[in-house]
Amino acid sequence: MPDSVPSRPSRAQGPARSSLSRPNLSAEVAAAGVPNGGPGVFYAGIALVGVLYVTRELLVPLALAILLAFVLAPVVRAFRKIGVPRVASEMLGVILAVAVIAGLGALMGRQLAELANDLPFYQATVTQKLTGLFGDHGPLGRASELLRSLGEGLSSKDSSAASPAATAQSGLPPLPVEVREPAPGLLVVMQRVVGPLLGPVATTGIVIVFVVFLLLYREDLRDRVIKLMGSRDLQRTTAAINDAASRLSRYFLAQTAMNAAFGLGIAAGLWAIGIPNPLLWGVIAGLMRFVPFIGGFIAAAFPLLLAIAVDPGWTMLIWVIILFAVAEPLMAQAVEPMVYGHSTGLSPVAILLATAFWAWLWGPIGLLLATPLTVGLVVLGRHVDRLEFLDVLLGDRAALAPPEAFYQRALAGDADGLAEQAELQLRGMPLLAYYDSVALPGLSLAQEDATRGALNRARLDVLRARVDELLDDLSEHEDVEPPAIEADGPVQRENDGAPGPDAPPPPPPPAPPAEWAKPGTVLCVAGRGRLDEQATAMLAQVLTLAGYGATTLPAEALRDATNQAGTAVPEGARAVVLSALEGGSGATSARYAIRRLRRRFPNALLVAGVWGAERDSPVLAALREEGMRSCEARSLRDALACLSAEATPAEAPPAVT
Repeated sequence: MPDSVPSRPSRAQGPARSSLSRPNLSAEVAAAGVPNGGPGVFYAGIALVGVLYVTRELLVPLALAILLAFVLAPVVRAFRKIGVPRVASEMLGVILAVAVIAGLGALMGRQLAELANDLPFYQATVTQKLTGLFGDHGPLGRASELLRSLGEGLSSKDSSAASPAATAQSGLPPLPVEVREPAPGLLVVMQRVVGPLLGPVATTGIVIVFVVFLLLYREDLRDRVIKLMGSRDLQRTTAAINDAASRLSRYFLAQTAMNAAFGLGIAAGLWAIGIPNPLLWGVIAGLMRFVPFIGGFIAAAFPLLLAIAVDPGWTMLIWVIILFAVAEPLMAQAVEPMVYGHSTGLSPVAILLATAFWAWLWGPIGLLLATPLTVGLVVLGRHVDRLEFLDVLLGDRAALAPPEAFYQRALAGDADGLAEQAELQLRGMPLLAYYDSVALPGLSLAQEDATRGALNRARLDVLRARVDELLDDLSEHEDVEPPAIEADGPVQRENDGAPGPDAPPPPPPPAPPAEWAKPGTVLCVAGRGRLDEQATAMLAQVLTLAGYGATTLPAEALRDATNQAGTAVPEGARAVVLSALEGGSGATSARYAIRRLRRRFPNALLVAGVWGAERDSPVLAALREEGMRSCEARSLRDALACLSAEATPAEAPPAVT
């Protein structure tokens, strides 16, 4: 089963790519397909709710038919696989569904009739228990007597203030009046008996007709849906619709099967306990499993009341409580995640609101259909661009991409949120990939806003402080496995391209020689951008984790020979990495910094790290014009590849510009 409702094929929602060279990186968060129109959309929503309410007599059977068609689709495909013709397989599926529903209805009717016949026998037990609770010697009885005495004391004061003349005005005692209705005729009896049955029978007939036509003409309906939605890529749209329908069918069928199994388990448990009519309560428990949150309590209420009426003691009641207290969590926390996946793709708040909305709109049927209908809306939101807001409102996926969430939490000063996001991301990726795909792109978003003046100094200081706290927390992080270089390697090669999707990932870089592990062997010099120091700290952590003796230096450390910044510059460095975010430093500033580094460290490898830059970046182009021995890096992974090639020249050495 899928982990969740199907996702939009054209929208990347997982972790971002490991390389920073991603196009269209912007601090603007695009609206999630919300229709334009302002108040018009609001009024249209109100009108839609009104239409749903007024036409519920038609839409409820249609919704039931659509869900039943989804459930029957895998059954019909199973009939087709064994050689049954198309129309015959669809009719067999409908007949099977009608037989099951009719059997359940007959079973519930018979069980209810037996329960009605046995109710007088339970009266003595209920009376005995109520007497024990509310009698003169019971706890509730004593409390009731106390309240009654207090009430009599208050009423005596009111009666004493009444005028004696009021009592004299009481006339003769009232005469008893008896109203007798005539004996009902045959038509009245038939109306009373047949009338309540006409509605369910008519609804069942409409549902069956709808199901037959939905199964027979599903290809035509699919084509019309494609035409209504519109598509620039017919192949992709058709594949998405087929995939969504297939996944929904499997999900609804699995949900129906799991709820039926739950009902059978409850019926068996109640039979073992001794509760009368266990099959009836098992069917109700299976149906109530479609109702989120409160369905289990509703299903348990009836057996609990019956246990009180049947057992003179309290043992049966305790066993029923234990049965539901064990079965419901076991099904929800163990069995369903194993069958469905980790979630249904809905957020808990969306499930709660959808349950309340559909129950208010369509009554008990809406209560049962709330979760399936909401799942269908989320699927529409993930496959139809104009309805993407449904996925954002109701789905359980993150509304912001990981870099956007990183930037938002840092900008809001939410240190706990930053730490939680990092912990969640680092469960499935090494620190290098997290910095390359989440943290550095998030800093690039902040750098872009700072460059265009959208961030004032106070907010920028808050952002720096929160990022520094996160880096301090991650300073002792240890990866389970060493990071493998999966990007396209150092970008200084002229004709290198990104590896194909089927290309095997390169092996992890070998550990550097012992002389590269000494402190100060690799100098990480920050650029002059507003957030370059934070990016440089990330670079130093990655290099230290890989076994290099990395030391960070601010941009002012190499300004002049006297080093007025007061920062000691280590001697004997084997490599120097200029670390700057794209857009933070200009081409002139980067060219000046690389010249100064070359003069200061003539024999060291120079790595020009411009994080998030494109191949045609003006900064990288300016550095190439210098003609110095340097290695370009657009991501931390590229920088690690440059250093690995320099430290182990037997491997593929980086080309030099």
